[in-house]
Order: sequence, then structure tokens, then C-alpha cells
Amino acid sequence: MKIDVIKLDGGIAGSVDLGEDIFGLEPRADILHRVVRWQRNNAQQGTHKVKTRSETNYSTKKIYKQKGTGGARHGDRNAPIFRKGGIYKGPTPRSHGHDLTKKFRALGLKHALSAKAAEGNLVVIDAAAMDAPKTSQLAKQIKNLGWKRALIIDGAQLDENFAMAARNIEGLDVLPSMGANVYDILKRDTLVITRAGLEALEARLQ
Repeated sequence: MKIDVIKLDGGIAGSVDLGEDIFGLEPRADILHRVVRWQRNNAQQGTHKVKTRSETNYSTKKIYKQKGTGGARHGDRNAPIFRKGGIYKGPTPRSHGHDLTKKFRALGLKHALSAKAAEGNLVVIDAAAMDAPKTSQLAKQIKNLGWKRALIIDGAQLDENFAMAARNIEGLDVLPSMGANVYDILKRDTLVITRAGLEALEARLQ
């Protein structure tokens, strides 16, 4: 699959061949769903916590005599049935993460890249670099290119000036090649990859 390479100013900088084994797959929603679910579950903190019967701050004295009241038999007011009593089987801190094999995660990334290519929302640029961290200049270039919600994937290292200029532009994310992931790719409308990022991704997914 051949695709044109553009510059940030909109000019053409040649073309590149995209590997069919990475960018030419038929996207499968079930694979993408499993990988996104794995990502989001691992990102969940799992710090939710309620107080159980042994942790609430009430007297443990028996609230009334066992027999003769005509009511139910109760011990202390920490019981879950009472207001401000302990919570029965409530959430406790835990990990929500689960395992997913490296091969399946790599397959999910391939399908995410292929999905963007199939939609026509994949753009390859020559480089994501600037002489100075000028947010206004970059924002103007992004607007002229028509990118509203875009993810830019660069090589192993980000250009510091470009990263600083991009961080205040709404809807624009910049990641190194090792940070490329299914969730961020699918979340944005346009996927932009530099030449260096393309080489790094192909080497990572071979």
C-alpha cells in the first residue's frame, strides 16, 4: 500500500510503502474491544472502599434486650441493617487488571492501524520537528491541514520543541513510537505518523 508523505506546511515529501501485514488487515471489532478493555482495566485504580461492620464507629453494646420487645433480635448498631452501620459485601481495594498475551496486544495494535488506514484517516508526515516551540505557528499548520482530533506518533524520541508547542493545542496528542496504543489511536479521528515513527512501528510489530 503506497501513501504520500506530506510536510507540516502541506507540501509533498515523497511517498512510502505501508506493509500489508500491519496496515492492510481487515479490522476486527472483537480484537480491538479486548485490547481496549485490557488497557482501561489496567488503568483503573481500584481504590474504592467502604467500611464493614467491624470498622464503623458505634458502640458494640447490645442495643436492647434479646426478648420481650416484640421486635427483631439485634446486637449492636454496627449491623448493616441500621443507618450508618457497616456495608455488607461492599467494594474493597483491588486490581481490575487482567492478562493479555504480547502477541494478542501486538495484533490489536495492527488492527487499530489497519482500521485508520481503511477509513482513510491515516496520514504520514516527513517529520514532527520545529525550530522553536511556537504553539501559534503549529496550531495554524494543524488548522490548515484540517486536523481537529489527531494523534501524532513519532520515533523513539520526541522533538522537544514540537512536543512543547503541541501540549497546549486542544485535541492534539503526541506520543513516541513505544507509547503507541490501541485506545489512543481509536480515540482520535486522525492518526498521523512520522517517517521515523513508521520505521519504529514496523520494527516493533515484525
